[in-house]
Amino acid sequence: MAQLFQIHPEHPQPRLIRQAVDIVKSGGLIALPTDAAYSLVGVTGHVPLLERIRAIRGVDERHHFTLMCRDLSEIAKYARVNNSQFRLLKALTPGSYTFILEGSKELPRRLLHPKRKTIGLRVPDHPLALALLAALDEPLLSSTLILPGDDLPLSDADEIRERLEKRLDAVIDAGHCGSEMTTVVNLAGDQPELVRTGCGSLAPLGLAT
Repeated sequence: MAQLFQIHPEHPQPRLIRQAVDIVKSGGLIALPTDAAYSLVGVTGHVPLLERIRAIRGVDERHHFTLMCRDLSEIAKYARVNNSQFRLLKALTPGSYTFILEGSKELPRRLLHPKRKTIGLRVPDHPLALALLAALDEPLLSSTLILPGDDLPLSDADEIRERLEKRLDAVIDAGHCGSEMTTVVNLAGDQPELVRTGCGSLAPLGLAT
């Protein structure tokens, strides 16, 4: 059964964060609340993690995974970012956005989209997620926790544990985090392209209606 961590959403207890980091470092899969619904997260170097997430999500190898990063400089390490892309990223991070970018050589090929060689990247605006990233000292591989057949991501820790208790190693409960996903913007082409409208405002992208 997945362990349940009850962590303060604004002032995460360091002891509990360290315990969660230990699980992740050992290859564990955690359900983590963010500023845009719950995500499945784990370390990038644990190969079986990809298949565990794909099996839970019901997606194939064409699914775009996301690297959850601490800051803009970490995004620039794992993705190819030009000057105009950098300016947009600087304006929108941290925040409820996911950016599709061409992966850098720092990333294993297995994490990239098989044809486009791209990956999603984001900096969450959530104290708990940022505390976990800081303690881990590396990005988290992540995917929104929306199950096959569901219309919305899961947002309640007890429901997540009930439905996925034998498929996860831990669930972090920091209160309700909402069920709206990130706004996804593809920056891998010549012009920014809106892929999905979510809880990140469209106004900074010049796309507000």
